Amino acid sequence: MADTNDDTEPGDRSGAHAPDREAAHVTTSVARRIEPGREHDFVTWTDAGIALARTFPGFLGGGWLRSAKRPDEYYVVYRFADGSALDDWDRSPVRRAWLTRGEGVAVEHATHRLSGIERWFEPQSHLTHAVRVLGAPPPRWKQAITIWLGFFPLSVLINYLVVAHLGDLPLVLKTLIATLISTPVMVYVLLPWITARLARWLR
Repeated sequence: MADTNDDTEPGDRSGAHAPDREAAHVTTSVARRIEPGREHDFVTWTDAGIALARTFPGFLGGGWLRSAKRPDEYYVVYRFADGSALDDWDRSPVRRAWLTRGEGVAVEHATHRLSGIERWFEPQSHLTHAVRVLGAPPPRWKQAITIWLGFFPLSVLINYLVVAHLGDLPLVLKTLIATLISTPVMVYVLLPWITARLARWLR
């Protein structure tokens, strides 16, 4: 299989192009270094693992990619409908037994897990090749607009319902209280909700 121009080459990616309809989707990549002379064993073992993961509810796709710069390094990618589905696979006896069969074939040395808006807000230089090839993040101006769409109405609401009733408290304390409320609401509620509805525009 020839190396691609983007520093990786694809293996089995069955289901890798499943529609991304919700921000809850979770992608995880595992970087593994193969023992000398065990490449064929690694590919066979990895394909077997993906076939096992395919039997779990919420599995959306997976595959492996090879680094063009390090021939002994591969990235295995899995995508699940949500974190709970991925956790079911990660903690399953089936996966543990599969990992045991891979001892002596490859050594895991890095993992990366992305979910919700992290999959495009994470700086690309911090991602493994396996995650990067699944799609680049939207332009910064789209990210900025998305954040503003949540931040502006939330700021107005907090100022009206909370800050306006804090009386003569110092400005620093008012700001502290407002940000303690707005930050988790933005991260866990508004941004996932907004990005799910702007998914097509953000691509």
